[in-house]
Amino acid sequence: MSGWWERIPHDHRIVVLALLAALPGIAISLAFLWMGPYSAGLRWGVTVFLLGGWAGFTYALRARVVRPLQTLSNMLAALREGDFSIRVRGAGSSGALALTYAEANALEEVLREQRLGAVEATALLRKVLEEVDLAVFAFDESETLRLLNRAGEALLGQPSERVIGTPAADLRLQETLSGIAPRTLELNHPGGTGLWELRRTVVRQEGHPLRLIILSDLSRALREEERQAWKRIIRVLSHEINNSLAPIKSIAGSLQSLTRRASLPPDLVEDVESGLKVIAGRAESLGRFMASYAQLARLPEPRLAAVEVKALVRRVVAIETRLEVGVRTGPDVTVQADADQLEQLLINLVRNAVDAALETKGRVDVSWSVTGGRLQVVVADEGPGLPVDTGNLFVPFYTTKPGGSGIGLALCRQIAEGHGGTLTLENSSEGEGARARLTIPVERDGP
Repeated sequence: MSGWWERIPHDHRIVVLALLAALPGIAISLAFLWMGPYSAGLRWGVTVFLLGGWAGFTYALRARVVRPLQTLSNMLAALREGDFSIRVRGAGSSGALALTYAEANALEEVLREQRLGAVEATALLRKVLEEVDLAVFAFDESETLRLLNRAGEALLGQPSERVIGTPAADLRLQETLSGIAPRTLELNHPGGTGLWELRRTVVRQEGHPLRLIILSDLSRALREEERQAWKRIIRVLSHEINNSLAPIKSIAGSLQSLTRRASLPPDLVEDVESGLKVIAGRAESLGRFMASYAQLARLPEPRLAAVEVKALVRRVVAIETRLEVGVRTGPDVTVQADADQLEQLLINLVRNAVDAALETKGRVDVSWSVTGGRLQVVVADEGPGLPVDTGNLFVPFYTTKPGGSGIGLALCRQIAEGHGGTLTLENSSEGEGARARLTIPVERDGP
């Protein structure tokens, strides 16, 4: 019975239930009417009145129940269509229907505020996308372009109306949809060529996933960094060359005036010999400087092979003879690295640490550990610590040591970065001295 009853429309069920509810009273009233001593005209008149009233009240009840439901249905349909101008009224201030109407109106206000917030957020996002100088593209699951900003239009050299709906392969952007990210890749488009940094993520629009591609032009930043590097190199080269040329020029002038004499007394001969030694010394110093520069500029790509960290550290420590260097043994680990370059890096770090420790008669310790798939080697000394201004420590040819070349730390950082790692220097937080921390990945796919 419940199956066919549920198939009857709700308003028809209300009519049937209302009729059934009043049926016993109507039946009893008609029984008394027709069994009583009444005239036929009265009987028929009352019967018609009762049946008409029965039907009228039933359909009035149907209207009172169905109309609020229709009103709520119309409001929900309007909300689904995005029309938030409809509000329901007429249910009084108390009762279940009044509470339902109040909740429906409150829902309309919440949805209207959320819709307004979403519109404002979308407008803000579009404005930000238009103003940033990053090229932004969004591709759907079929690798078809669905969104791009003004910088993206400039990169492609075409307006969005022409390229929306175009496959990524036709736009020469298919390589951005695969591979690791972030990474650097080279692009050649009408609006930009050179190196670009690729970042990729997944967003959803109207329930559909989109792959968001963000391209950042590195050429401008690289050119600025290149200019700054040239400025630093030229400044250092000028300083070093001038330091050598100034005494050479001065002594050469003095020697020239001396050689004009017909004969030189013995003391002047000694002065000439001394001046020639200074010239030779400065020339040799300048030659060493240029050789150091060439060494830094010609550092080859690392040749990766299995390197046992413990054996490498023991070998480096054994080379230092001025001070006994302590070794705090870490885990047995093998890394993919260039053994020669890594050894040179650690030799430089240990030598610097020993130089600092000898000033204060302190200790030098080397330790290593593995965290998150990355090897950390720490060279700690008990020397006087780093200077207050540490910004120039890795600048090529900058040195605080008398007779230093200024390429040791620069070369060390270049080796670390060539292995996909980092090199940092910091003062010790546990007391006197400084720490050099080398971090490189334990495993790498290639150089």
